[in-house]
Amino acid sequence: MTSVSAGDRYEEPEDLPRLWHVTLSVSGQEAPLKELRRALEQLAHDHPFLLTSRYAHDHAEIRYWEEARDLHDAAAVALRLWGEHRQSAGLPAWEIVGLEVIDRETYHQRIAEGYGPPPATPVGVHPF
Repeated sequence: MTSVSAGDRYEEPEDLPRLWHVTLSVSGQEAPLKELRRALEQLAHDHPFLLTSRYAHDHAEIRYWEEARDLHDAAAVALRLWGEHRQSAGLPAWEIVGLEVIDRETYHQRIAEGYGPPPATPVGVHPF
């Protein structure tokens, strides 16, 4: 049996899922704000890890935590999110124009250092 000293960092096996913070930006033709808000609320209901959505007539930003084995898997899920939920949530036919996927440690480091997106409060769907 091996002992671990306080200075050693425990690393989880790479095949176990990790948490990734995802920011997905979409935009397109203008949509009615009331319908857009309802669609984003439905997306939040369908995708329970959704933290917050911000929206305007022609763009939106979605932030959430994704559990995935690695960055590639988290990004692949994020890139499918809007299209896969378009019909069920009634989302507009917008395109993905931005994607950021960072691990939990990087997210918390950015917050602690005072840069990066502020924590998602209040949680929910809000106008820009």
